[in-house]
Amino acid sequence: MSFEDRTLAVQSRGREAPFALDEVFFSRTDNRGVIQAGNAVFCRVAKFQMAELLGAPHKVIRHPDMPRGVFQLFWDSLKQGESVGAYVKNKASDGSYYWVFAVVTPCDGGYLSARIKPTSPLLKTIEAEYTALRQAEQAGDLDPADSAARLLARLQELGFASYGDFAGHALAEELVARDAGLNRAADDRLAERRTMHSTAGDLVQETEALVQEFESMRTIPHNLRVIASRIEPAGGPVTVLSQNYSSMSREMSLWFEAHVWGKNSNFRAIKGTVTSAIFVEGLARILTECGHQLEQEDGAAGTDITREQAILAQLTEVQFGKARACLKDVQFEADRIQKACLTLHRHFMALTTTRVLCKIECARLGNVGESLNSIIDELGLFQDRISARLEKITGLSAALSSDEG
Repeated sequence: MSFEDRTLAVQSRGREAPFALDEVFFSRTDNRGVIQAGNAVFCRVAKFQMAELLGAPHKVIRHPDMPRGVFQLFWDSLKQGESVGAYVKNKASDGSYYWVFAVVTPCDGGYLSARIKPTSPLLKTIEAEYTALRQAEQAGDLDPADSAARLLARLQELGFASYGDFAGHALAEELVARDAGLNRAADDRLAERRTMHSTAGDLVQETEALVQEFESMRTIPHNLRVIASRIEPAGGPVTVLSQNYSSMSREMSLWFEAHVWGKNSNFRAIKGTVTSAIFVEGLARILTECGHQLEQEDGAAGTDITREQAILAQLTEVQFGKARACLKDVQFEADRIQKACLTLHRHFMALTTTRVLCKIECARLGNVGESLNSIIDELGLFQDRISARLEKITGLSAALSSDEG
């Protein structure tokens, strides 16, 4: 490096490299992370000639402020054949820096990374989190795996069940902010997916509450039998009826657990599945923009534009295919929960009949049966709450099923 270059690097250090909001750039590497191709925007922002980048390790643009745990998560996902997204602070050749939201996906022979300029409020949060994590790495001599585990734990504290959930949310936030910053109309598809995500979350929450209602209700028929046993033989019929009620309610609970919460069910993951659809559709959108960007460029020396466009087009189709598969899974689970609710409604008709018979039997017992009435009324309140939840779950499931993707 010449004296002039060193002087420029010192002056540029700490400055942000220019990177327009409407620009998108990409690079493609082999399996080891060695750069095989890129576009002109990549070269300009990173301040390298393409000849300098080709054959160089991608870490040539890595900024020392980046926590190693982030790249550990990157590689863990990529080696499993999964796409991944993250906020990344990169370093240009003159010492300046630039933030990107990068989406990386496996491709034939390696990986392709596409980047947009992040502008959502989430970036400030990530800057602070990365600073804290990098400090922890240095102070505690954390290896990349420990750093990645620390980051995942912190994301869970922020409300994300997994790194994939965070990446899908972050990409959606950046695309919404980017459209607003460019005065573009809001992306209707993305808005629909985010509504689906909210609906799926409500559906899981209501379903969990329904299971808890079943658990709470189990003790009531037992209490009914205890009191009935004290007034035997007059309470004998009530005991039999309460046993029937307990048996039927338990059967309903077990059926629901087996068909909805069982190990062969994907229902618990339905919210994450919607997040996956959001992420892969967002990735496909960015890849499409990369293709358009190439059409506008004269190309960077050493880059076969036609070949890179073909790779981008193929990867775009793969991502849309993944999105369709995710949405199909969501609709399958939504349809299944609707059928479950219909079955439970039929069971509830039998429970209601049993409860009415209990009331009749208590009335026949006169004053002796009055002590049973409050418990039977409590059963009625439980049934009302469960029926209301079933109605809400049915409506939420119908809303998810009606989305044709």
